[in-house]
Parts: sequence; C-alpha cells; structure tokens
Amino acid sequence: MAEIALTSAPQRARHGSSMGQPLTRRDGPLKVTGRATFAADNVAAGTLHAALCAARIARGRVTHLDVAAAEAHPGVVAVMTPDNAPALAQHPDDKPHGFIFRLDLLQDSAVRYANQPIAVVIAETLEAATEGARLLNPRYEAETPRIGLDAEPPFTPPGIGVGQPPEETHGDVEAGLATASRRIAATYATPAQYHNAMEPHAAVASWDGDRLTLHTPSQGMAMAQGRLAGLFGIPPENIHIESPFLGGGFGSKGLISGPQILACMAARLVGRPVKLVLARSQMYGPVGHRAETRQSFRLGADEAGKLTALEHETLTASSRFDDFFEPAGGVSHTLYASPAIAVRHQAVRVDTGTPLFMRAPGEAAGSVALESAIDEMALACDMDPLEFRLANYAEVEPISGKPFSSKALRECYTRGAERFGWSARPKAPRQTRDANGLLVGWGMGTATFPALMFEAQAKAELRADGTGTIEVGAHDMGQGAWTALGQIAADGLGIGLDALTFKMGSSDLPNAGIAGGSAHTATAGGAIHAAGQAVVAQLAELATNDPASPLYGAGNAGFVARDGRLFRRDDESRSEVYADILARAGRGSLTATGKASTDPAAAKTYAMHAHGAVFAEVKVDPDLGQIRVTRLVGAFAAGRIVNPRLVTSQYYGGMIWGMSFALHEHAAMDARTGRFLNDNLGEYHVPVNADTPAMEAILVHEDDSHVNALGIKGVGEIGITGSAGAIANAVWHATGIRVREIPITLDKLLG
Repeated sequence: MAEIALTSAPQRARHGSSMGQPLTRRDGPLKVTGRATFAADNVAAGTLHAALCAARIARGRVTHLDVAAAEAHPGVVAVMTPDNAPALAQHPDDKPHGFIFRLDLLQDSAVRYANQPIAVVIAETLEAATEGARLLNPRYEAETPRIGLDAEPPFTPPGIGVGQPPEETHGDVEAGLATASRRIAATYATPAQYHNAMEPHAAVASWDGDRLTLHTPSQGMAMAQGRLAGLFGIPPENIHIESPFLGGGFGSKGLISGPQILACMAARLVGRPVKLVLARSQMYGPVGHRAETRQSFRLGADEAGKLTALEHETLTASSRFDDFFEPAGGVSHTLYASPAIAVRHQAVRVDTGTPLFMRAPGEAAGSVALESAIDEMALACDMDPLEFRLANYAEVEPISGKPFSSKALRECYTRGAERFGWSARPKAPRQTRDANGLLVGWGMGTATFPALMFEAQAKAELRADGTGTIEVGAHDMGQGAWTALGQIAADGLGIGLDALTFKMGSSDLPNAGIAGGSAHTATAGGAIHAAGQAVVAQLAELATNDPASPLYGAGNAGFVARDGRLFRRDDESRSEVYADILARAGRGSLTATGKASTDPAAAKTYAMHAHGAVFAEVKVDPDLGQIRVTRLVGAFAAGRIVNPRLVTSQYYGGMIWGMSFALHEHAAMDARTGRFLNDNLGEYHVPVNADTPAMEAILVHEDDSHVNALGIKGVGEIGITGSAGAIANAVWHATGIRVREIPITLDKLLG
C-alpha cells in the first residue's frame, strides 16, 4: 500500500480549503530523487527475468520452436510455450461481458497479428532471457495477411466504442443538402497510432499457493483483479496489485494486457517471482492502439452560413478476432447546430492486434476531420472560420436536443481569439511570410470531450489529534492524482494538507474505478469527498448533542468544517476543534466510507461536456515543405478546477499530442507481410522538445451544479481534440493546400 503524508510537500495550504490552489506535485520529490517505485523496480531476491518471443508474421501458425536451443543457453530456467503453459480456468477468448477483450496467452499455435507473443523465456538474467528468446528461431506456416481499410468489404459493426450505436441520425440530411446554397464533400484519413508511454507495460508477479501478488502499471486495479480471478480460477481477494505510479497510461493500461498476464503464468510455471518488461517494439501489437480511419463528410449551409445538413461517415478497422471500433463520428453529435445530422460507422477486419482505448478515443480522430471539414465549409461560405463556428453554435446538444449542464464555449472562443490576435488573420491563404520568407498560417479548432463519471468508493478517518487519513484505490499516471485527490481529501475532511495522510495505488484499498475517460478526478474525488463529509457529519452529531460543546443544539443551522474545526454556519464565533469534540466523547477516531457514481437523472436530462478552443500558428518552408508549429493558444472550460497548475500541465500535454497527431504519428506497416516498419521511437515519430512551440492554456471559469457533486469535468483528453484540427487548418492557411491525409508531412505539400 502506498501512502504520502503532506508534511514534506513544497507548498501547503495551512488555512482554509486547498481546492483551487496551484500546489506543486506531492509526488514530485519522490520522482526526481528516484524514490518513486514503478512496477519494474520491485525486484526481490530470487526474481527471474522473462522475455517474450514475438511473432514475425501477421497470420498463420507456429510450426516449430527450438526449445532445446533456448533451454541450453546458460541462465535459462524455462521456456513457456502452448505445450507447457499453466492451464487456465477460463479460455482467453471467452467474453463473459462486453468489457472484456480476447487475449493471446499461448492458448494455441495460431498467429493473429505481428508481434503476438508466441513463447516466453524465463532466465536468471534479462540478458539470458533475451538471448534465449532469440534462440527459439520460430518457423511458421504463413498465410497472406489482410491489412488496410480496403482489405475486404466493409460491414456495419454491432456497436462502436463501449456500447454506442454505429448509426445515429436526426432530421433529413438529403433534404438539408438539397436546400443548401453551399455544399462540400470531403474525405479525410487518419493513421493507426500506437501507444508509446515512457513506461512500457511491465509486471513483477509472485505466487504463494493460490495467492498472487502483482506489481504492474494499472489504470484499473479492480478490473484487473476480476480478469485475473476469472483466468486463474481464484477469488479476486486472493490477488493483490500494487500500482502507486505509472509512467503514462493514456488508455493502454486501463485493461490488463496479455503480456502482463503471461508474467503471472510464468511465475506459476517456475514457482518463483518473475519480472517481464516489454521491449519498445513489443508495444506494437498486444497492448492496444488507435485504429486508422477514413472519414467522409457532406455538409450544406444556407446563404447566412448556417448548416442545413451534416453527414459524417467513418470507416475504421478492428482485429479479426475481437470487437472494438473507433467511435470517430461521436464528435459530430455534439458540436455544431444543424437541423439534420447523420453519423454512421462501417468497419473492416484486419490482421492486427485489437485496437482499444487511446487518448480521446473517437474524439481525437473524429475532431481533426470534423474541424477540417468545418473550415472547408466556412471557406465555401466566404466566412472567417471563427465567425462560421459562432453562426453554428449549438445552444443544446444537436443530435439529442438535451440542454448542456454547462457550456462556456463562447467565452473560450472570445478569450482564445483575443489572446492569439485572431482578428488580424487574413481570410485568404498564403498571404503572410515572416522575415525569413517562411509562409505563416493561422488555424483554429473547437475542443470537446464528454464529462464522464464512473463508480468509486473511499474510506476516511479523523483522529483525536486533528489528523486524518483517506484511503482509495486510485491511480496516478502522471496526471497529478496524488496531489489533486489529496486536495479534495483535505477539503472533505476540513483539515490542512499538512495533517493528511493519503493512501492509494493498491488493490486492497476501496475500489476507485478506472482512471480513464478523463473521469478519475471526478469519480475518485467524489467518493473521497463523500467519505470526508460522512466523517464530519458524525463529528457534528457528537458536538450538537453534547451540552459541553459551544455547538450544542445547533444541528439545524448547519456547519462548516475548516482547519480542523467545526464552525456554525450562521455564527462562526461558535466553533470547536475536532480534538475537543472527540476527547469529550471518549473517541480516539471516527471512520466512514463514501461512494460516487453518475446521477442517472442528471445524465438523462443533460448533455455533459467540457469545451475549448485552440488557435495555432504554423510556419512552412515554401521550397522544402517543412512545417513548424510556432504558437498554440488554448482556452478551455472544464467545470471546477481543483489545481490550476496540474490542469494547465494536462492541457499542454494534450495540445502537444494534438501536434503529434497532426504532423508526426503514423504506424507504417508492410501490407504484404503485416509487419511493422517503424516499431521504434527512432522511426515512429513523436514530438521532442525542439518541436514544442510556445504554448498558453487559458482556464475559463465554469460552474456546473449538475455534472457531479464537486462540479468537476475531466481535462486529460480535451486538449488533443481541438489542437490537431487547428494545426491542419493553419497549414492550409499558410500554403493554400488542403491536406486531408493525416499526418501532414512535407511530401504531401510538395507532391
């Protein structure tokens, strides 16, 4: 169990609530001094090392592994193959419910995609395990793989994302197009993208009888417990997962992956602890990715520039053995007002690993296409892109008709545009050059992401010395949960941060749900706040029923808990410290639990989203086609802000990823073999410091009494959704060339 007491925090909120204060990260000193233990750091004496042997074909079966050669290598302890892998209680391809995905756990000799694990070598050292995996020298019976969106005829998937319908319509699109005075039709392509978090997937597994201890990076420990329990046929409480720190997750660690489970199987096979860490190339295949898309739009507008129809059709890909389909069209449900909207999804099956959740799944790919199409429609109407967006501003959610729980997008547009200097933008492209002759372009994009909420529990304790503890099985992927959730915890208990001990990152703590969908602060924070308030309510009951308390008989007036004291709400001169209340009651401490979940009535009534506007400046060499993003300004409204420093950091990360999406990331695959051509960070390009422009994130105030008890919306994913489109539009404005295939690379400007 991990815990952090705040006595060493660089900044403390000693008086009043710490909510809304830009405190520095509580876990920062641990990370910069190397004392933060990530999964692979937990190596006890006697731990063995495991290395995967990954398939070098995309479809077929393994016909031979030279197990004898691998076992003969000095230091190799065992080779785990389909012939000797421990039996599982549940087949890896069984799907007890829709949120379980099929895994490759050496169940047979079939190969379903390149980089699929086909064997595991276990050795005394990492070097011996790696060399043993090489010595297996697999032979295959290969089949021709199906790769790409044109591999086979498309079909309508049973659902997209997590249980969403593949088609949604409102109004008559054909009639809207027929009456439009301006129309456009355009198709945009986005590539497959693969997870490359700083920390690859890792596991250190050990067994004690039928009890499993697992150190692994997880965005959902309780879900991982359930999956492991089913596979190994043991109760979930027999599985203890430690995950106090993640070196990035972005969706890839929301569900436990096959390689992590293979480490558990290997430990069971050899009867010793086993450590397995994926090589960078092994991140391409078995741990999820963002699927490629081809998105076609038809838009119509009247003489005033108001949309009369919006049609958004997506073709995407999934694996040939499981179902996850990128919900790219979902963004068109929510952003722009139109009397007729049609959103449809089609899919093909290809020989890759199953695509899964990757930062802003659906919205990231969908928004770069939608925002490009909106700019093209604005041009057809001879309108400024911001003017056109304001003309089509949605006062209610377009496809559902629900009112928004809150929406400060107009202010985001205004403040972002003013800060960026948008009013000076020439309407026509290719009008501006800098002093070095580089073409300068300005573009914008609207950002949006749903304000989600899951289920969570937390436990709180207040002690007679005025200190408190909060326990919650929450997850910190680098987003600052140790700090932001700690601030919510201190506020809920009504104590200073320096009096709080905060425990999280372990599966034996109350289930905090999954850290995904930009929902973790709202979800875990809601449970934490509820637990703290429940303890304070117990304390207030003791005080109001105690004739010796200055608060005696004041139960109907209500209370404020602050700085370790209870104050009467209508007369703060009547107050008492927690310690005195507990001492007279003869209580050493009080404990309580709290829960949080979506309010079904609010979810049925309101559309809940965060919003923003991103403005981008690019410079393009007219002769070489080289593109540089030189400025990004984003203005975002996301409900109550717990910690503006951390939120700003999240926006920056999202905006940088948007730049990566627009200009860099692209998984290249050999269509003949189904093998990756760039499964490394030398050739799978992501931005580095030299690529990162001057950035500014503006935090627009927004109150939302409907979204959840704390009024919090997520910020982890919204930054990517406006940024990629803004950059694509800026490239057009600089060059006059509309590139509809992402990423935008120099060859597409010079061709």
